[in-house]
Amino acid sequence: LLRYDRAGDEHYDVISAFIKSIRGSDPDAALHYLARMIEAGEDPRFIARRVIISAAEDIGAADPQALPLAVAAAQAVQLIGMPEGRIPLAEAVVYLATAPKSNAAYLGIDAALADVRAGKAGVVPAHLRDAHYPGAKALGHGKGYRYPHDEQHGVSMQQYLPDRLVGREYYRPTARGAERDIGARLEKLRAIIRGREADS
Repeated sequence: LLRYDRAGDEHYDVISAFIKSIRGSDPDAALHYLARMIEAGEDPRFIARRVIISAAEDIGAADPQALPLAVAAAQAVQLIGMPEGRIPLAEAVVYLATAPKSNAAYLGIDAALADVRAGKAGVVPAHLRDAHYPGAKALGHGKGYRYPHDEQHGVSMQQYLPDRLVGREYYRPTARGAERDIGARLEKLRAIIRGREADS
């Protein structure tokens, strides 16, 4: 008999091993733990939610198709139910396990949240404030805003972060998968935005 208590330790141990197998790039182990959960009668919606979280947390922008695929698998499970739902779940699991990995977006939002919770927020720069309501322009809202689409490279040199956070970098892409290209592009974007390379 398969030992599995949906409210007990085995439930948490198997889902932990499942997620860690995806993160560790082992599709065989990930499929094994998926099979154990399916066979034990685990709610497929719970499994699908964990797959979505894994796509965002462990693959992130290293493969931007991971999250849409995980969401599509969850939707497929909802539409077709089980036992056929195992097939899109398995496809998503194999895709995630073999995808390049990055937790840079996950680390980035946690670092930004930590700053906000520590009171490091500051005032929104005046040129970024909403200028559409009556009296806003008289307060200086929107004054000096540079519309990026009017710039040569579609990027304008201007401050976006509040004064006390200028220069803070929350997102630090890895050199894996699509983030390799994102990192190179981001370096150029930050240079233009910060005025270090306005014409590159």
